[in-house]
This record gives sequence, C-alpha cells and structure tokens, in this order.
Amino acid sequence: MPQSAGKFEREETKILISPVDYAVLISTILLVLFGVIMVFSASYYTAGNSVKSNYDIYFYFKKQGLWAAIGFVVMYFISNLNYNKLKKLTFPFYIVCNILLVLVLFMGKEAGGAKRWLQFGPIGFQPSEITKIALILYLANFISNHKKILNHWGGFFACMCIIALPTGLVAIENMSTAVIIVTIGMSVVFVASPRIIYFIVGIIGAGAAGTGMLFFGESFRMGRVEAWLDPFSDPLEKGFQTIQSLYAIASGGLFGLGLGQSRQKLGYIPEGHNDIIFAIICEELGLFGAIILIFLFIILIWRGLNIAMNSVDMFGCLIASGIVVMIAIHVILNIAVVTNTIPNTGIPLPFISYGGTSLVFMMGAVGMLLNISRYSKIVTRR
Repeated sequence: MPQSAGKFEREETKILISPVDYAVLISTILLVLFGVIMVFSASYYTAGNSVKSNYDIYFYFKKQGLWAAIGFVVMYFISNLNYNKLKKLTFPFYIVCNILLVLVLFMGKEAGGAKRWLQFGPIGFQPSEITKIALILYLANFISNHKKILNHWGGFFACMCIIALPTGLVAIENMSTAVIIVTIGMSVVFVASPRIIYFIVGIIGAGAAGTGMLFFGESFRMGRVEAWLDPFSDPLEKGFQTIQSLYAIASGGLFGLGLGQSRQKLGYIPEGHNDIIFAIICEELGLFGAIILIFLFIILIWRGLNIAMNSVDMFGCLIASGIVVMIAIHVILNIAVVTNTIPNTGIPLPFISYGGTSLVFMMGAVGMLLNISRYSKIVTRR
C-alpha cells in the first residue's frame, strides 16, 4: 500500500514572473512602425501644400514618430510595473477622466463639428481616449473587489451606472466613441458575469439609447445613414469621402500601386492620414498588404485573449479582456467605415492612424497587457 494512501493531497499555487508575451510585443512594434511609414506616405502631399504644416512634407511624419517614441517609453514603463499596484489609483483616475469630459463640453476645442479636444498651450488631447482605459481599470477593480456582486441585479445596475456616466458625457458630442466605451464596459461585465441575461439587457438598453440618439438627436446622424445607404445620392458632400475611399480600395487591386503611389490622397481623400488611412493602405499595398495588416491585428487580439484566460487573478483577466475588446472594436469599426459596411464615423485605426493621444494610450494599454502576461500561475500537488 503506497505511503501516501489515506492522506489528503494539498495544492500549492506558485506565481512565476516570466518574460513578456513576445507575440504581442513584436506585433505591436510592427504595427506602430508600419503606421508611422503609412502616415508619411498618406500625408506628404497634404503637408507639402498646407500653411498649417509650413509646407513641410515631413510635418505629420515627424509628429507621429515623436508620439511613437513616447509610446514605446510608456509601454516599456507600464510593462514593468506590477499591475496590482494600480488598484488604489483606479477610482481617482476614473473620477478625473469624467471631470475632463465635463470640461470638454465647456472648454473643448471643436474639430469636425464636435468638441472633443482639450487644449492646454501647445498640448492637446482627447479625454475620451483616456477614459476608455480608466473605465477598464476601475470596472475591473470594482468587480474583482466584489466578486459576488454580479450574482444579483443590484450589482449589475451598479456596473451599468459606472459605464453610463462616461458614456453619457461622451455621447453628447461624439456618438461613435460613446458606442465604443459602452461596448468596452459591457465586455468587462460579460466576462465577469455568470448570467447571459445581463448581456442581453445591456445590448437592448444600448440599442434603444442609440436609436433614440439617431432619430431624435442631431440631424447630421440621419444624414450619415442616408449617405451610407446611397453615397452617390450626394457625391460632392455627404457621400464624397466614402466614394473616394471605395475608389482607393478598388484601384489597389491585389498588390497595390506601390508605397507612396496613391492617387486618391492627392486632394481627393481629405486628410487621408487620419481615420481613412486604411483606404490608402489598400490602394498602395493592395489586398495583400491589407491582409498582412489584419493578420497582425489578429495575432495581437488572439494573444491578448490568451493572456486574459491565463491571468493569475480576476483583476488581470478583466483588464486584459477590456483592452483586447478596445483594440478589436476600433479595428472592426474603422475597416467597416472605410469599406462602407457601416455609416461613416470618426474611428481611428489603432497604431496606424495619425494622432498622438490615441497612439500613446493604445501603446500604454498594450504595456498593461504585457505586464499581465509576465505573471503565470502553476499549481503543484503535495
């Protein structure tokens, strides 16, 4: 009879600190570097013919390169922190971001017909980009500290209130970003919740609110829907950008016209280095280049999900899940807009579109993902 017979086996859990997930790291580096190159390719004509850029063809390239360098520093710094040390900061961070959203309504700089920016001297940023991260962190901390809170409806509605505050403030000026924020928040709740009915109720509520904003809100939203259904009904105004992006995609063919050889960026697609940059990528690098880009995003999202599933605690799991959904929803909506699958709206392509706030905070989010990937759990029996 074995000596261990009749004795209880005891499990011991060890937390190991290992190197970061290299697939996430490499795919992010490639995406950022590719983005800087494509920003230059898509912007040099516009920059070289604009007073705003001092007629400097490298204007947007230099700014995006600088933000990318800052992003790498931020990503490295966050990836080497213990993410559990951020728990005490999540609530103050969430409150500060909501205060900034209120300030935008009164002091915000208008761009594209909406107030989205706060400008302090030479520094400008979009508080909505920061708020996405703040919501993920605070909601993850709130749920992980009250593990049974989603076992009843009261806890679910408490989480909905946390999501509703920033969503409502952003929706006043920027409906598309509000949709992303509520999607991120609901995904965190869905991962933590044992009840599918919560998710169904959340979807119905968000759908009802979105429909109300569409039909009873600003008239330009309905105009975007009409332009989406038939962009050629107003080819010089509401349908112009959609038509030009579709021309760019179609002319790229299988292998594209060549890097830097886009014709649509020569005054046809306004600010092609911004949200519509995927159309320029398709035109210059063709279907082949677009597939490689999408494949890099798939690797990043897949490995991010793997990090979430193997995280050592609920806090890390929920943070990783929220970050992955944030990246995925941006990619899906941006490509859907450019291909006219959904109505036109301003959603940047992560790591690729021009913009410092989005780039730095997306890279910071990846740094958090890398941080969580460093901690692995091994269960041993004795």
